[in-house]
This record gives sequence, structure tokens and C-alpha cells, in this order.
Amino acid sequence: MKFTKYFIPTLKETPADADTVSAKLMLRSGMIRKVAAGIYDWLPLGLRVLHKVERIIREEMDKSGGLEVWLPHIQPKEFWEETGRWTYYGKELLRIKDRKNTEFCFAPTAEEIITDLARRDLRSYRDLPVLFYQFGTKFRDEIRPRFGVMRAREFYMKDAYSFHANEADLDIMYKNVFDAYTRIFTRLGLKFRPVEADTGTIGGNFSHEFMVLAETGEEEVAACPQCGYAANIERAENKALEVKAGEPLKPIEEVSTPNKVKVDEVAAFLKVKPEEIIKAIFMIADSEPVVALVRGDTELNEPKLLRLLGAKLMRPATEDEYRNVARCDVGYAGPVKLKAKIVADHLIASVVNGVAGANKKDFHLKNVNLGRDFKPDVIDDIRKIRPGDTCPKCKAAVQFFRGIEVGHVFKLGTKYSDAMKATVLDEAGKPVPMMMGCYGIGVSRIVAAAIEQNNDANGILWPVPMAPFEVLITPANVSDTRTREVAESIYDSLLKKGIEVLLDDRDVRAGFKFKDADLIGIPLRVTIGEKSLAKNVVELKARNESTFQEVPIDTIVDAVVKKVLSLRQ
Repeated sequence: MKFTKYFIPTLKETPADADTVSAKLMLRSGMIRKVAAGIYDWLPLGLRVLHKVERIIREEMDKSGGLEVWLPHIQPKEFWEETGRWTYYGKELLRIKDRKNTEFCFAPTAEEIITDLARRDLRSYRDLPVLFYQFGTKFRDEIRPRFGVMRAREFYMKDAYSFHANEADLDIMYKNVFDAYTRIFTRLGLKFRPVEADTGTIGGNFSHEFMVLAETGEEEVAACPQCGYAANIERAENKALEVKAGEPLKPIEEVSTPNKVKVDEVAAFLKVKPEEIIKAIFMIADSEPVVALVRGDTELNEPKLLRLLGAKLMRPATEDEYRNVARCDVGYAGPVKLKAKIVADHLIASVVNGVAGANKKDFHLKNVNLGRDFKPDVIDDIRKIRPGDTCPKCKAAVQFFRGIEVGHVFKLGTKYSDAMKATVLDEAGKPVPMMMGCYGIGVSRIVAAAIEQNNDANGILWPVPMAPFEVLITPANVSDTRTREVAESIYDSLLKKGIEVLLDDRDVRAGFKFKDADLIGIPLRVTIGEKSLAKNVVELKARNESTFQEVPIDTIVDAVVKKVLSLRQ
């Protein structure tokens, strides 16, 4: 491809609203253009990268026995009502009506539509297992779309769904797709790590996220360097501490704490440590109030609490809901004589003679103790893991790193097949709900994640398998006849060798071309200049190297081919 025949509208300045490295570089390199909040045009350069990612994913899904389908983006309301997600998926679900006033949604995912397909056409256990997958555009009406295409409202993904006669068969497929994902991200040339994860709105009881490692990643992951345990912050477990006998329990005491509602304010006023305070957090789970108790130096992990309660929806209580339960102003509630369902974190057992709200404005209680003064309905792990905590598997100190979620695999069980009555006949001729798995990859998100992981001050450093072109040929001065002829000859020869080449045939300054070359990030650059031609050589430089190599003109094609083949995955 020749630069003058292509469309690469590079920018010198970064758009003001680009909030991540990948967003800045994708806009500046002419890969995308913003249309509206969270909605982008994909230009030819960006689309080449997207298609390369898609090709590798498709090859590995086919190798895993997947069958490609094309499911509708617009899905009927009644399918989503069967699973209950029409209501509890929330405002991220884009709801639309046709001319007959029939309600539909623009699919953010495809569990309902694929389960409908399965219940209509899969009849017997002999039809199973089966793995369907598709590529398609999804839409989630994010309240704050950000990070360019990483958290866009419209995005491109591969989603896959498997159906099974039993859980053992599902386990086999789960590992099969897990291994396929490992091959995909390895072939793409990315540094990544699979971690245990929360299942979120998709559901199920077990899942893994695939994280591209990047300091700029929006997700935080806890990992054990000793046993290999890794989980995102929403899922990472904390084991109950062994609470040893300590100081004697003191009589409970009410103390005045005027206008002190935050943990640090109360701690400073009463001259206690945050870990001596019992913090009460009021939530509404499926319309019912729940009070979560965590130690003052920790944070509530809402996904853990949601899973523990088995609720579909959960949100923080409003101030009015708080007052209705606690019978006091916000910030002064505590567990003593509180008439509500109480779920306490394990660490509350370590608080001896602690401080808690008195359920009375401007007052707290001192010397509050679990068991004597209050008894939670449930005691479990509901806090976020943090630095200093130990691994739940081997008790080594956990480490933290940041990553970008690019893939997610789930064991759904019978969540959707039960709701939608998707059954097959088992060996005894009895109808049983099919077990399901779900496996997603954010194709457009991978492109941005790769840039977040591979960049420098000058632009993108593409892994070869994802690069829009493998080689860039840069004639310093296209007005010079020999320079142009040598560039064209190398270009034609590399094309015949099956190398993906971009020839920068623009009649602009060499320095301008070099800046664009670094910005776009093509892995190898061949530069043809009049001074080098006088020595019968050209310059070969890798994008991630600071120096160039002089290569004789008659061997440059073989040198480039050898280099490209060594870099391809």
C-alpha cells in the first residue's frame, strides 16, 4: 500500500478530551475519529489492526471446535423479560421501539438470543456439546464513556456460548476455551494474565478475566507470587482471621460526637484508630434494606455482598431510606439494637471495645463488641483486599498490579436455560436444563489495550501480529529519481514475498515522515536516502530500537523477510 493512496490523517496535536495514552495515539495516528460520546469511526489504519485481531481469534475459536453464527443486534423485549434482565440490567440497556411500538433492545450481550436458538433446535443430549460464537457490534449505554474505545458505548466483540448435558462436560469446554484464549493473547504478542473474577450482570458461579498488563490499566488485581493465585479486586478473597483472647470487654458507653460522621473525623475526635471503628453501610438489595459492617480502615466490596445475598440488584440506600431504618441522621448509625438485616465482615470479630454509631444524631458508642452488643445475621468476607493482606490460599503476602480486561470466560450453569426453559432429553428420556458457558473477548478493546502496553514518547510500538503493516519504506526524498526507484523496487519485492508493506511516497520533509512513522508504530522501517545510496546501502531500523543498521541494497529484501518472520507469532 502506498501512503498517497491510503487514508492516514495523522494529527500533530492531541484532542483535548483524549483521556488515555491509547485514545491519544489512536486519534493522532489516524486510526479512529470521535463521532459522539463513546462512539467512534474506525478509519482504514485502525480497521486493519481490528481485522488482524479478529482473524487470530477466529482461527483459534475454529481450532477449538467453535461454530460461527451471526446473531441479531436488535433483540425482542420478551426474551429479556424471561430472564428478568429487562428490568435489572439497568440503564445501560438501550431500549428501542419499532413503528408498531414493539419494544426491543440493542444487544449489549447475547445470552437470551442464543438460549432461544438452543431451546428451539437442540433436542437431545446427543446434540451436545456445542460451542457457538459470533463477532458483532454491541452497545452499552455507559453513564460516563471514557478511555477512548476501551470504555465506549458502541464496541466490537467476539462472544461465544456453549451448551452441555452436564457440569463435567461444561468443565471440559471451559478449559478448552480458556486454553484458546491463552493462545490468542500469546499470538497477539501481549503480556497478559488470567485472574479469577466477579461474574457481574452476566451471572454464573465461576469466571476468569484475561488481563493485559499495563500500568495505566483501569483494573487492579491481587496476586500471590508464591502459589500463583490471582483475582481482580472485586473477587479477591480474604480469609477469616484467628481472633485470640485479648483485653476484657468494657461496659458500653454513649459519647457525644457533634458533627462527626466520617471515620477519620470520629477517630481523631475520640483518639482511636480507624481499625477500632465499626462502619455501617446501608444498601438496598432487591428492594430490601441491608446494613453491611466493615472495619473503619477497610472498604466494602459490593460485588462480594451482592453474591453473598444472592440478590439481582443492589445499590446504596438514599438518605431517606437510611433514616427510615436507622431512625437517625446519616453517619450516626450503628449495629446495636438496629432493626435491620446485618451482614458483618470477618474483621469485625477483631474489633474489641470498638466504636460504632449510637443511632442518635451527634452521638457514638464506645466499647461495642460483637456477640455481646450485637449479633449479625451473617458474618463473611465482604471487604476489599488491600496491601498487607495475605493470600487466601497459602497466606503469603499478596502483590498488586494493574491490568485491562480484554477477555472473560464464565460458567453460567443453568441460569438462562432454567429461566427460558431450554431443555434437552437426557439418556433416560427426561427433559433437563442445559448447562451453559459464556466466553467473551473485546476485539476493539484489545487494540487499545495493546497500545497502553506498547508505547513510548513518540507513539505506538505494535507487536508484529497486530501491526497495520509489518514494514514501512521511507524514501527521504521522492523527488530524487534513484531514491524513488530503489524504494519502489524494495516495495515490490517485499510484496511478492508476502510482507505487508506501506510505502511513504509523500513529497514531504524526511523529518515529517519519521515523526509519522514513530507515531503509527510500524515494527520495521527501511529508509532510503541519497547519502546511504552513495554507499550502496539502505538503513534498517526496528521501531523499538534507537539505532539503525546499514544493509546492502541487494540483500535488504532477504534481511527484512528474515526479520519479519522472526517477529511473527
